[in-house]
Amino acid sequence: MKLYIKQKVFSIGAKFSVKDEAGNDRYFVEGEILTLGRKLHIYDINNSEVAFVRQKLLTFMPKFTVEVGGEEVAEIVKQLTLFKPKYYVDGLGWDVDGDLFSHDYVITSGNDEIVSIHKAWMSWGDTYELDISDDTDEITALAVVLAIDTVLDNANSND
Repeated sequence: MKLYIKQKVFSIGAKFSVKDEAGNDRYFVEGEILTLGRKLHIYDINNSEVAFVRQKLLTFMPKFTVEVGGEEVAEIVKQLTLFKPKYYVDGLGWDVDGDLFSHDYVITSGNDEIVSIHKAWMSWGDTYELDISDDTDEITALAVVLAIDTVLDNANSND
């Protein structure tokens, strides 16, 4: 399954859609900006909330939780490293590796690739492609990618 997010809206505080390979809306994402901590709501095309991403406050390193179907399934934890940012998806055992700032990275579980993220050239402008290996991971993978982008957006706004 491939999903697409436009580059200029790949941030928090706006409403934007996530498209499928045919360019049709598949999900809608709405960020909350006037709250304590960053929050994202992910809705399907029937306007039902399918996932929720929430920033955990008062932590040493940035942390976000991911809820799917009303249950917490993962926590994105930024690990302390000297050079490039490194993330672990606790609860799912997923690792994140690659160039996160360029949106060119993969999320794996052991030797299995869950999702790869990279820039794609589409007719509607600069876009990031999420290539999700297993359709059953679609919503969780999308929510984790958006949570990682939120961590990166927070880091950029604090610089």
